[in-house]
Amino acid sequence: MTAVFRTAASTAATKRVCDRLIADGLLNAEQHTAVLEHMNRSGVRAEESILELGFVSEADLLKSLATLYKTNFVSTEKLAKADIPPATLDLIPRKFAESMGLFPVLFDSKTSVLSVVTADPDNLEVLREAQVASGARDVKAIVGRPSAVKAAIAKAYGGDIHAFALLDRAAHAQFQTMLNVYERNLVTDASMATSLAKESTKSRERVVSEQQLQRAGQSSASGATSMESLLELLHVMVSLLEASRPELRGHSAHVARLTKQMAERMSLDAASTSAIVAAAYVHDLGKMGQFHLTALNCSEYEGHKTAAQKAYSTPARLLEPVRLPHETIEAIDQMYERYDGKGFPKGVTGKDIPLGARVISLCDTYSDLTENARNPFRKKLSSQEACAVLAKYKESIFDPNIVDLFRHTVMGQDLKARLLANRYNALIVDVDPEETTVVELRMIEQGFVVRIARSADQALKMLGEGDVDLVVSELDLGGSDGLRLLAEARKLPNGKDLPWVIYTRRQEREAAQKAFELGVLDFMAKPAATDVLVAKLKAMLDQRATTRGNRGVAGNLREMSLPDMIQVLSQGRKTGNLKIRSRGESGEIHLLEGAVVNALWGELRGDAAFYAMVRLQEGDFGLDPSFKAESRVITQSTDALLLEAMRRMDEGAT
Repeated sequence: MTAVFRTAASTAATKRVCDRLIADGLLNAEQHTAVLEHMNRSGVRAEESILELGFVSEADLLKSLATLYKTNFVSTEKLAKADIPPATLDLIPRKFAESMGLFPVLFDSKTSVLSVVTADPDNLEVLREAQVASGARDVKAIVGRPSAVKAAIAKAYGGDIHAFALLDRAAHAQFQTMLNVYERNLVTDASMATSLAKESTKSRERVVSEQQLQRAGQSSASGATSMESLLELLHVMVSLLEASRPELRGHSAHVARLTKQMAERMSLDAASTSAIVAAAYVHDLGKMGQFHLTALNCSEYEGHKTAAQKAYSTPARLLEPVRLPHETIEAIDQMYERYDGKGFPKGVTGKDIPLGARVISLCDTYSDLTENARNPFRKKLSSQEACAVLAKYKESIFDPNIVDLFRHTVMGQDLKARLLANRYNALIVDVDPEETTVVELRMIEQGFVVRIARSADQALKMLGEGDVDLVVSELDLGGSDGLRLLAEARKLPNGKDLPWVIYTRRQEREAAQKAFELGVLDFMAKPAATDVLVAKLKAMLDQRATTRGNRGVAGNLREMSLPDMIQVLSQGRKTGNLKIRSRGESGEIHLLEGAVVNALWGELRGDAAFYAMVRLQEGDFGLDPSFKAESRVITQSTDALLLEAMRRMDEGAT
C-alpha cells in the first residue's frame, strides 16, 4: 500500500513539474516525452532527468518551481558553499533528513522557525514531521534540486567530500585530469611538472588554468572557476591521494580546516585566506615518503629534517604550471622555518617568516599530534595535550602569539562540542527491522543518538567500543538470547553498571526475574506505545544523571568567554544551570531551552546579575544540564540580553 501511495505521489509530482515548465515555455511536448522515457530508464526524478537531458538550466528550473510552490529556491552552488552551524544540523537527525529528503539551513532562535531545503516543499506531512523532530514552532520550506539536497546531507552530516564534486561535472573532470597526470608521472618531480604543463596546454577547458586562477573568487554568467571551486577541487584530489596512507587519510583537509579557522579568527581578507588554505591542502603533495614531515618532527629528528630539506619545494614545483598565488607558494616553501631562526630554507626569524607559513606549520603539527598515532608520542593526543606540546615550543619553533590564539580557537571549539554533546547514546538490539524503526525514530526525536545491532555478537562488539549510555534489547535474538547477552555485557569493563532495558514479546516470569537479577532498569512487554516507552527511557536516564551528576561540563572562562558560552547554549536550546566562580564569588545563570530565565550574583538577581557576570574574564564554570528552573525572572530574549550587555561594556556602564 505504501509503495502504491509513493508511486502515485511521484507521478503527481512529475506531472506538476512538467506541466509548470510547459506553461512557462521551458519544455515542449516532445521533450516531455523524452523526460518520461529517461525517468523510466534511469529511475531518477523528473527534475534530475530534465537537467541531465539539458532541456532547462538549473536556474530556470528552480525559478519556475519556486513560483509553483510559492517559495524561494537555493542553487546547487550555494548549497555546496553553505556552512551550517552544528546546532542547526542537530535539530534534524541525519537519518530523518535522509529519509525525508530535507536539509536544515537556518534556525531563527527569536521566532523558533527552522528553514529547510527540499525538493518537495508542498509535502505538508513531511514538514509536520520535521517540526516535531526539531521542536521548532514552524518549518519553512525552500525548494532545491533533489540531488543537491542529498549531496548537502552527505557532506554536512557525513563529511562526504565527493558529494558536490560529483554533481559539478566540470570540477570533476578537472580533478580527474590532475589526478591522472599525477599518477602517470609519479617517478620524478620534473616529469610531473612537464606533464602538467603539457596537459594544461592540451586541455585548457578541463585543467585549472592561469587565467582561471586570476579570476578566482569572481562569479560570472559564463561560470568562470572561483577560488571556492579550486579549493573544493584540491580537497577532493589530495584526499584521494592520501587514501593509501591510513595514518594520513584526511590529514590535509584537517589542516585546511584549522588554517581557515585561524585565518578567519585573525580577520584576514578573503584572498589571503583562500591562498593559505590552498597551501594547507597541497603542503604534503609529493612528500609521501617514510616520514611525515611537520615543523616539530623536522626540529626533533635529523632524518625528518634531511628528508624535508630535499622535498620542501616539491608541492610548489609540481603545481608550477597552474601558477598558484604568491602567498600560497610562500606558505608552502617556508613552513619549516623556525621562529628562532634555526629553520630552513632561509633561516629567517620571527615576523620575517610569512604569516601563512607560520600558521600552516602550527596547524600541520597539531593535526599530526591529534590524528596520527605514529607521531613522536606514538599515540593520538587530546586537544589539551597537543596544545600543551605547542606551548612548549613557543618562541623556538612556533610564533608565540599564534600559539596562544590557536589554543583559544581550538579549545573554544572543543568546549563548544562538549557544551552541546549531552545527548544520550542508545544501542537497540533487535533482529526485527520493522520493530526497531519506529522506536529508533521516536528516540531520535527525543534527542537520542541511536545505533542498531541485529545480533548478540554485533552488540557485544559495539559495547566493547564504549560510548553507550543505554541498551534496549529484545530477548529473542535469532541464534542467541538477550539474557545471555546481558550476562556477557556485565563482564565488560564499561558494562557492569550500564543502564539496560528489556523490551520483548516474551512475557515469562522467570525471564523477567533473571533480568532484574542482572540489574535491568525495566522489563517491558511489546507492543507498547512508543511515545510512552521513549519518555520512560529518557526519564530513567535523566534521573540517573541527576543522582550521579556525571553529565555536566566544567571548564575555565579562558577557554571561552561567558557571552560566547551563553550564545552556544542558546543556539543549542540547552536547559540547565551554569555556575560561575570567580575571585571568591559565585553565581548562577539558569537556562530553559536556550533562554536565560534567571541569574544570581552575590545580592543581585535577574538581568542585573547577568550584566555583572558577563564582564568576568577569569574564573571557573560548571554546567548542570539536569537543573530545571522553577521560575522565569528574566523575560528578555537571550539575544537582547547579550546586546545590552555588550552596550554596557562598551560604554563602561554598570
